[in-house]
Amino acid sequence: MDFLEILVIAAIAAAIWFWFDTLKAREAGVHAAQKACAQEGLQFLDETVVGLSIRPARNDAGHFRLRRVYSFEFSDTGDNRCSGSVTLLGGNVEFLHIRPQLYVVPKAPEQHETFH
Repeated sequence: MDFLEILVIAAIAAAIWFWFDTLKAREAGVHAAQKACAQEGLQFLDETVVGLSIRPARNDAGHFRLRRVYSFEFSDTGDNRCSGSVTLLGGNVEFLHIRPQLYVVPKAPEQHETFH
């Protein structure tokens, strides 16, 4: 085997590893989002997450890992869509963010009753 063949085989092996690692991380993101939505009483929409970014990072031990950020959608009422995100460092959930929603609570009508 010459050097070019070894390089091609190594590139194919790296691509296969990256593909399987990405699938595993995505499943971890889906599981974390489902669990968070269930705990908060929210409906996890579309049963999936969407990749936003991927970049190299180091964990607490200083080891090289890939940091992946995924977004997902959830609903609190069943007729709206809200955004959340989950950040994974390697295969571990680093952050999970469900944006706080603004709820407008109607003011109770004022009663102008006088008692005699």
